[in-house]
Amino acid sequence: MKAMIFAAGLGSRLKPLTDNCPKALVPVGGKPLLEHVILRLKAAGFDHIVINIHHFGQQIIDFLAGNGNFGLRIDISDERDLLLDTGGAIKKARSLLDAKEPFLIHNVDILTDLDPALFYKEHLRSGADASLLTGRRDTSRYLLFDSSEKLQGWENRKTGEVKSAIPGFVKENSFPCAFGGIHLFSPVLFPLMDAWPDCFPVVDFYLAAAPHYRIQGYPFEGMWMDLGKPAALEEAERYWNTTPSSGR
Repeated sequence: MKAMIFAAGLGSRLKPLTDNCPKALVPVGGKPLLEHVILRLKAAGFDHIVINIHHFGQQIIDFLAGNGNFGLRIDISDERDLLLDTGGAIKKARSLLDAKEPFLIHNVDILTDLDPALFYKEHLRSGADASLLTGRRDTSRYLLFDSSEKLQGWENRKTGEVKSAIPGFVKENSFPCAFGGIHLFSPVLFPLMDAWPDCFPVVDFYLAAAPHYRIQGYPFEGMWMDLGKPAALEEAERYWNTTPSSGR
């Protein structure tokens, strides 16, 4: 199974920790964030991982080499010349990911007890073209779904902006969920990216694809943390110190 880890971000919310290293190598529980994600994916049976790099990218390359790529096939998608956003990152890495099977995408700063193998299995069973991990939590931006978990739109509650490509979309007929930064992408969607620019958000791409492809939510109620802020790192450290099965 293949996976892509988004590790190219600037880590601006984690400054000053990211002044001299990439967000992916910020430690929690005694290991860099990137190592936690790699080991969880490896344990779930993923044997080919693509990692995109930008901010202090050479440090990530050196870290992987120093650990023998953790016994996996790991390819680098190099964005050091231009950071491509989440959709552009997938488009650039197409030659490394495009095959007959779906692949998992995982933000490097997400800590969760999600079973990636079960998520993959449920995606295949559902027949969806993309499955997006979702949760019921407070945020300013929500994905909007219908009663069958099919993506309908997007809402920013701070600005009031709503996006949808679904004909006749009515926001009141949908329900909101927060996106969890982990998703499964089927290669059938790749041709749609040909018309997109080099740099674009993947959520905008999913919204555009939703009228023609099954882009669905995958509700998840387990442990989930966004470690993009120092306070979240502190919470994760407490979790690591008090939870025996925290994925070490």
